[in-house]
Amino acid sequence: MVFIFFAVSILSCTAGSVCGIGGGVIIKPVLDATGVMGVSSISFLSGCTVLAMSVVSVWKNLRAGTAKMDIRIATALAVGAAAGGVAGKSMFQGLKNAVGDENLVGMTQAVVLIAITLGTLVYTICKEKIRTKHCRQLWLCVAIGLILGIMSSFLGIGGGPINLVVLAYFFSMSTKEAALSSLYIILFSQITSFVQTCVTGTVPDVELSYLAFMIVGGVLGGTIGSRINKKISEKGVDRLFIFLMAVIVVINIYNAIKFGVAA
Repeated sequence: MVFIFFAVSILSCTAGSVCGIGGGVIIKPVLDATGVMGVSSISFLSGCTVLAMSVVSVWKNLRAGTAKMDIRIATALAVGAAAGGVAGKSMFQGLKNAVGDENLVGMTQAVVLIAITLGTLVYTICKEKIRTKHCRQLWLCVAIGLILGIMSSFLGIGGGPINLVVLAYFFSMSTKEAALSSLYIILFSQITSFVQTCVTGTVPDVELSYLAFMIVGGVLGGTIGSRINKKISEKGVDRLFIFLMAVIVVINIYNAIKFGVAA
């Protein structure tokens, strides 16, 4: 079982690092589908793995100069995402306490992920026909980052595909620039979410061996993904992204049905 967790984390984080989706949007639904542990535990493991991956990916990409990033815009988004990470975690705990059934929480997360992923998939396929914007106002960047952080933390996916669509549409970023900026935002939102979980004492019961192997997988995935990102073209990133979104939609549909029946 430890090997399965490690394999899921390294493969997801490699793909997530290349595309800028963080890996959690793959890890969370895949582990939910296995049913090996509760929704809270999987969300925590996913968040920790993505945090480790984003640290490595951002550092290596910035050091290698594989993609440009507007630090002013990205930092404003990241500040908003950090606050959103706290809000999203509170929303998750509030929903969990209100319904008292992790299956209902899991079903809610799966349904929201289906909607987000489908919307992202449609946008990516049609993006050549969509006129994008060039937002520069810092207050708007913080507000957008806040929303991204809330969704990221609430869903336990670290960041996900919605980041890329938002960055491409509102800031007219190229695929690689959006990927790097997305990882930068994920880094901040996951740090605050992790700290909040520890401070409030809401860390779920997880096997330390699973956590350790998944973090190692996240670090290795971030390293491998950064190297692939140097060699792959913008179109190659788009193709990988579209393929992953299609797979994620199918997995989340399965999860929504599974959690719905169990509830």
